[in-house]
Amino acid sequence: KTAGFFARNKDIDAIIHFAAFKAVGESVQKPLNYYRNNLVSLMNILENQIQYGISNMVFSSSCTVYGQPEVLPVTEQTPRKDAESPYGNTKRISEDILRETIAVNQQLKGIALRYFNPVGAHATALIGELPLGVPQNLVPFITQTAAGLRDELKVFGNDYNTSDGSAVRDYIHVVDLAKAHVIAIERLLEGKNKLNYEVFNLGTGTGLSVLEVVTGFERATGVKLNYKIVDRRAGDIEKIWADTTFANVELGWKAEKGLDETLLSAWNWEKRVRGIK
Repeated sequence: KTAGFFARNKDIDAIIHFAAFKAVGESVQKPLNYYRNNLVSLMNILENQIQYGISNMVFSSSCTVYGQPEVLPVTEQTPRKDAESPYGNTKRISEDILRETIAVNQQLKGIALRYFNPVGAHATALIGELPLGVPQNLVPFITQTAAGLRDELKVFGNDYNTSDGSAVRDYIHVVDLAKAHVIAIERLLEGKNKLNYEVFNLGTGTGLSVLEVVTGFERATGVKLNYKIVDRRAGDIEKIWADTTFANVELGWKAEKGLDETLLSAWNWEKRVRGIK
């Protein structure tokens, strides 16, 4: 199917490769599904890029490549560690595949964007995250609980070494993330890249705990959440957030949207999808 697509579309100049399974918890339960889907798809695309002379790729990577870092915030030079989940490992291996393929194919150029935790929806509430089945990410679980689709929000662990015991992440608005992709693909197309393979952290530079996000949602929307503390989830790390200096300076990009705006956008999306006034 991949080869057929490229054979039918001969005018491609660049690829943004988003497609992957992405649930940390699910990947622990179904590792083969994640390795097959996430790695084989990338290799298929790269083979066709080489065959059809398509030079440029922006790849969706992840902060999971850092594992549980010893020093925070993490920069692009922070050593990658063994991932805590098969999902994270697929991203680490994918970066290796991309970097090593580019190294021996000088016509190829690539940028790996290491996402932190994308959340939120478009301001129009016309585009947002709609999980299949039970949400595997925090904010969709929050909004579905607020909408009455879920009886309670599960908070995975309150015994981490953080300010309130819940895990800490760097939550970035998906629109800020999308803007970085536009800049990255233009960088490649215009030949502004400094190396054939580059890596950038995409986050806000601020770590927030799960419970801080819960109270932030209640503050932004006025909706109280029914939540319950449960055991830690396999594959989750304790805390991580980004140093985005390199992206700020080199790409001229910076996350602009705050937590309240981000969570309100997610709630407005959920309300529109569910027909809630």
